[in-house]
Amino acid sequence: MPGLFIAIEGIDGSGKTSVAKMLATALIAAGRNVVLTREPGGTAIGEQIRNVVLSESSIGMTPETETLLFAAARAQHVAEIIKPALAHDRMVICDRYVDSSLAYQWGGRGLSKELILSVQGMATNGIMPDLRILLDVPVELAMRRRFADSNRSNRLDNEQVQFYERVRAAYLALATSDSKGWLVVDAERDLQEISLEVFRLVESARNLLFGHATGTASVDWRDPR
Repeated sequence: MPGLFIAIEGIDGSGKTSVAKMLATALIAAGRNVVLTREPGGTAIGEQIRNVVLSESSIGMTPETETLLFAAARAQHVAEIIKPALAHDRMVICDRYVDSSLAYQWGGRGLSKELILSVQGMATNGIMPDLRILLDVPVELAMRRRFADSNRSNRLDNEQVQFYERVRAAYLALATSDSKGWLVVDAERDLQEISLEVFRLVESARNLLFGHATGTASVDWRDPR
């Protein structure tokens, strides 16, 4: 069975990290060979870059520097984790990918979309998701969720509501421009409900991509955090 690359996208506080974990757990229970990873990060080098990019001590970082650091982490991630996993016919679930750079640095920061895409072309080596899942949630709700956990603060949490409104709008514009490659999910609901819907959507998409039906397992939808 060919590998399948799924990117889970959304603004901070959308629940994507928890949903990605729950989706991976469900797919493994259903007999799928799954790699769960994240960006920025996923590799030792990528995690070091993540610490620099998200550290509150990096408050003076320019949008251009931010973009290049995310791309550097992604290049390592693709070479070390994503490309080999797909080559071995594994399902890759990635918490953020290229569209995060577009949403945050193009939509949020106002950098050139074409410039960001050119940098990402080198970083990804042409490897793009088969399926992108956008967990869409109003910014105010996302921020309430985010700030409910004081242990998760990072540099981006210092941004204003207007920044995240632009990021959300960019995500929705990306999803609208490529409706076949995106699934937009209402993320205002309970995590278990969202994760069950995402699991069913992934299995349906998998069947369509590979041209045959597959069975699904009974899944425990408790959050694995």
